[in-house]
Amino acid sequence: MSHKVAVVTGSNKGIGYAIVKGLCEKYDGNVYLTARDITRGQQAVKELKSLGFNPHFHQLDIGDPESVETFKDYLKEKYGGLDVLVNNAVIGFQSDDPTPFGIQSKESIRVNYYGTLNVCEQLFPILRQNARVVNLTSSFGHSSKIQSPELRSKFTDKNLTLPELNELVDQFVTDSIADEVATKKKWSPLWPSYIVSKVALSALSFLQQRTLDCEIPNRNISVNAVHPGYIETDLSRELTSRIPGALSIEEGAKAPLFLALEADFKGKYVWEDCSLKDWEGPEIELFYYVGKTE
Repeated sequence: MSHKVAVVTGSNKGIGYAIVKGLCEKYDGNVYLTARDITRGQQAVKELKSLGFNPHFHQLDIGDPESVETFKDYLKEKYGGLDVLVNNAVIGFQSDDPTPFGIQSKESIRVNYYGTLNVCEQLFPILRQNARVVNLTSSFGHSSKIQSPELRSKFTDKNLTLPELNELVDQFVTDSIADEVATKKKWSPLWPSYIVSKVALSALSFLQQRTLDCEIPNRNISVNAVHPGYIETDLSRELTSRIPGALSIEEGAKAPLFLALEADFKGKYVWEDCSLKDWEGPEIELFYYVGKTE
């Protein structure tokens, strides 16, 4: 039996589920579907097994440091390392959610940014030679989504450090709690808690690659950020309902699977069609979606 291991966080449904399915089809190794809820995770594994696939399951709540550490210890003891890590787990709030704005921002940053960061900090030390890390960001994770030029320049600074990035996201939470109107004007007028968490994740991806290249260049580990497309999921349904030609979860899994299995990119921002995009450049137009339904 192969001892190679691939892990997809937040994968009991949606695009994470489709990525697990794709890995089971194409990856020569053990594939782990993970979820916060054990019952839902085991049900997803059962569904995939009924289709002829053989994923493994382990509970993982990226917002719970103890859960992350338990999973790290399990992988290290059972396999001795990790070869593919797809960071997909995310939370989001719909526009009509009554949760106070400041709490939405705090929770989004806590889970989407700090939760993913903690997964990386726990699992990066057991990444093996030629390991691949795929961080699912978004078109909303493009730097142009940050309104303030000053803040945008901080996110895109080639010398950005992790403490500085942490300080940026912490400042967003502080601003959100203090003044919703001013925060939206300064950071983002639309879904700011989600957007800032995704811009921060994109910036983290590039920072991680620079760090790995500097500290352990001989291990040839790649970290990339990917926009999988506008996909019909529970989280995105409010947005995709207004976009002609939203993608299926299988279509959305295409670019993440490409990065997990084939691509030789390092520290890049990758689009749903597997092409490279300029993360620091102008906002990327999405007009091609209109043509999908014509």
